[in-house]
Amino acid sequence: MKREQISYYSNALQKDINILIHGHGGLPFLMFPTQDSKCANYEDFGMVRELSGYIEDGRIQLFTPDTVDEESWSDKNGDKEYRANRQEQYFHFITDEMVPWMRSINQAPPVTCGCSMGANHALLTFLRRPELFTGTIALSGVYDTDYFFDGWMNSTLYENSPERFLPNMPADHPYIRLYNERKIIICVGQGSWEDEGIRTLRWLDHVFHEKGINAWCDFWGYDVNHDWPWWFKQMHYFLPYMLGDI
Repeated sequence: MKREQISYYSNALQKDINILIHGHGGLPFLMFPTQDSKCANYEDFGMVRELSGYIEDGRIQLFTPDTVDEESWSDKNGDKEYRANRQEQYFHFITDEMVPWMRSINQAPPVTCGCSMGANHALLTFLRRPELFTGTIALSGVYDTDYFFDGWMNSTLYENSPERFLPNMPADHPYIRLYNERKIIICVGQGSWEDEGIRTLRWLDHVFHEKGINAWCDFWGYDVNHDWPWWFKQMHYFLPYMLGDI
């Protein structure tokens, strides 16, 4: 399997970000790591190995950047305005810098993808800039800014809060048409450590229906925990749909 690690200086973040690339071609996946993790996250926990058949066959190519979660979503004791600004800077690193750089390597519009906090990033990034992407696969996220910011809100954090901005989206907003031209997959188990994910996905599912957005919100069984072995199974289940095999 082709593997390459690069260091990318982000003007938005004013720091170097490491990016791991797995594969030589196919549909590109922008893989957001789990909370506070770095670019080797999906390699270290076995997701790359699980998807190696798709990668080696040239059907998918993975691009995984570092996160800055420890400066934004995770820093519960930090200054909330700084945290919100840091998330906004990370979003602009992704959309303004990383995606164009990815397109210089692989011209296809990428899929955003992630597990746990990575699912939050994947869904948020897709919803804010759907014209840049083919679709999204978000597994076991918690889509509620209050959960991370204890109810605090400003205009910057609002833009990073799909549970807030989606209900306020006008029915004739052009993004709704774009959403329905893409593939939106959001999944959560109903086992251990998934309570907040279940609650927040139920709310989003309601909003999607209300807005006429065709999102696949999939609630798996009560034995399905917030853990890697289930995310492996979910990726194997959803990839054929994203790739157009079914």
